[in-house]
Amino acid sequence: FLMIERHIGKIIIIILSFIAVLIVINSKFFEKKDATLIKPQELESEVYSSNKIKDVKYTTKDADGNEYIITATEGEIDYSNSNIIFLTNIKAIIKLTNSDDILITSSYGKYNSGNFDTIFSKNVIINYLNNEITGEYLYFSLERNSLLMTKKVIYTNLENILKADALEMNLETKDTKIFMYENQKKVNIKSINWYGYNKKISD
Repeated sequence: FLMIERHIGKIIIIILSFIAVLIVINSKFFEKKDATLIKPQELESEVYSSNKIKDVKYTTKDADGNEYIITATEGEIDYSNSNIIFLTNIKAIIKLTNSDDILITSSYGKYNSGNFDTIFSKNVIINYLNNEITGEYLYFSLERNSLLMTKKVIYTNLENILKADALEMNLETKDTKIFMYENQKKVNIKSINWYGYNKKISD
């Protein structure tokens, strides 16, 4: 009986050792599995953060020598189209060969690095000579040499203040159209005199 008890004791020890080994292997396996699950999330986070750029600047010239410079405090590349960059706190300069510079500022924007088209949005301000134009949206195309300002447009020069739905400017000819979308509505025009009094000319 003593021999049998010793054999049973050995068998129990072997079984317990085997169970302990299984527990250790099992725990290592799940640790490895958890690590495998975490790594893609970490990688995704790194990729997401890498599409943001600080202190952005783009410069381009067309065939006629007109130069377009746009800067922003931050840019974020669109995942679906790498040519599209969403910008914050924008300053832009359009340097024309046959005229004075046009300065543009806005809170936000969307820049296409493929064709240089830019959409400026929120608190948009254009300064050109003695003219200031404000609005909420500005569509600029270097290829078409055109500016289109829309929504709450106010055009101010030394003589008048004009309020309209939209303003379109041809950068090559400087022809400017100020208009309302509805035919029955008219552009609001006020004259400015040197005494600070605004006289309404038309509604």
